[in-house]
Amino acid sequence: MQQNQTTEQFRILTVSLSSRGFGYAVMEENTLVDYGKKGINKDKNAWSLDHIGKVIARNQPNVLVLQDVNAKGTHRAPRIKALHRKVVVLAKKRKIKVVKISGTELRRVLLGNETGTKQEMAEVLAKQFPDELASRLPPERKLWKSEDARMDIFEAVGLAVVFRAKTARRTH
Repeated sequence: MQQNQTTEQFRILTVSLSSRGFGYAVMEENTLVDYGKKGINKDKNAWSLDHIGKVIARNQPNVLVLQDVNAKGTHRAPRIKALHRKVVVLAKKRKIKVVKISGTELRRVLLGNETGTKQEMAEVLAKQFPDELASRLPPERKLWKSEDARMDIFEAVGLAVVFRAKTARRTH
């Protein structure tokens, strides 16, 4: 087989859970293949789990990457932690490897500093994927406003970029 012929691309699916629903990103090599967000309003965990299952079925990932909701310094609602556990179970039932990345590691790899903001991460990612993400970049959040729902997409893409960076270091 020639080097440029591959039978299958390694596909990463990342999911960013939030109180609003979830964002997701699918990456092959350094290409963003699919991304989006799903908003919810009732029976949040059941609805989210069902739709995450549909994203998995549609994209057939080799690995599922989630933010580590139990990492030191991470504050997530009990509902999100319960949903996180259910997503891990769903992936394992479908024989998909699960990788968890802490928010600290996400900021350290993307920004070079652990105290960066989600807005700073979103700006870095919008520059890295201008065709896909620049038009979706939310304005900087005012203190009195809630976080823009589009941030879920940026967090999911960030997880994919960090996972790729970690696995690239291991293979070189």
